[in-house]
Amino acid sequence: MAKKSWAEMTPTQKKVVIAAGIVEVAVTTWCLRDLKQRPDSLVRGPKLLWGPAMSVQPFGPIAYLVWGRKR
Repeated sequence: MAKKSWAEMTPTQKKVVIAAGIVEVAVTTWCLRDLKQRPDSLVRGPKLLWGPAMSVQPFGPIAYLVWGRKR
């Protein structure tokens, strides 16, 4: 299946892409704030590596939420 350009997308498809982008930015921002405020003892692994890992979308923020935080 070939990729569609923005002009070829239906209005519904455009709305889904925009909504997914907003969710991605919101989750990443939330994760970065949590990482900054969370003590080192409550983070699995070095905090300095989790920051750049957040840029791997969408896997970095999800990995941090699932594996990076200690409860």
